Amino acid sequence: MVLMRQTSTGAEMALAVHDAIQTAGHAPPALRGGRAPYVLSGVLALAATAAAGLSVSYPDVLGGNPAGNGNLHGTALAVLSFGLPALIAAMSLTAKGSTRAFVVWLGTLGYLLYQAVLLCFATPLNNLFLVYLLFLGLSLWSIATLLRATDLRAFATRVAPTLPIRWVAGFTLGLVAVNSAAWLGRIVPAVLGPTPRSLLDGTDLLTNPVYVQDLAVWLPLAATAAVVALRRGPWGTLVTGSMLAMYVLECLSIAVDQWFGAHADPTSPIASAAMTPVFAVAAALIAVPLALYLRHVDRRPTAVPNGALRRRDRDLRRAAVAKVRAEARRFTARRGP
Repeated sequence: MVLMRQTSTGAEMALAVHDAIQTAGHAPPALRGGRAPYVLSGVLALAATAAAGLSVSYPDVLGGNPAGNGNLHGTALAVLSFGLPALIAAMSLTAKGSTRAFVVWLGTLGYLLYQAVLLCFATPLNNLFLVYLLFLGLSLWSIATLLRATDLRAFATRVAPTLPIRWVAGFTLGLVAVNSAAWLGRIVPAVLGPTPRSLLDGTDLLTNPVYVQDLAVWLPLAATAAVVALRRGPWGTLVTGSMLAMYVLECLSIAVDQWFGAHADPTSPIASAAMTPVFAVAAALIAVPLALYLRHVDRRPTAVPNGALRRRDRDLRRAAVAKVRAEARRFTARRGP
């Protein structure tokens, strides 16, 4: 029993030394081990490819008015052109240990969920409904699974203390304010007036899923995360960066869908080719704080000179040897002569 106890103690110390050396050299990954996030997001990529690819290949299936069909055709094309490549690249780089890619992965999942809602609710029921539904469900559960596997403490160690989070969070709050004002500026006069359905002119829809998800989910989430990020809360910092990544992709998507919608019906009030460069510029502007944010993530202490690294590892090993010797002396003292 004594021998087993001694062996156990030695093993524990060896593991402690190993962990100390690993931690000293590299910050722990933000994503815990496990295949579930990769598997679910991989299946999502297949579902998104099917939903978007079939929508682009068979536009007549959409069944809405010309401008609405054009918008959704552009949305599907953007998913194929921007969303899926971003998802696959982010997953691959996260698997190699990149926390920057992990932030983009989460933001890309948010973008795909947004587009899945549009495919499900911004087009009349059609033959692709079950494919759209699969796309929506997998997007939602991929986010839940990825968040479940997130180690916020480890994420915090990957963020440099020099990150100008007040500037990034302030920009995000400004973005939320502008977007909210734009939507409420349309909604409030309409719902307080005699013809609230004027909000839907030219859409042939029963409601507007853009207003619904922006005002009920995404804008409150971005605002709350930014406020928490101001206090350097890990989850607020993570979600703020992810929301910026999502908004870059969303602005690019809007630029594409406005172009297709306007060319399908130049007289429609729901699409304008003039908005394509506007949202392309918006994507570029949002990319600035996103790039600044990502520049301060994955800041590992690998810039320590090699000599300092060797001295640190040597000191760790000496401390481990000292602990083993002390344990051996205690063991000898307990046994007696």
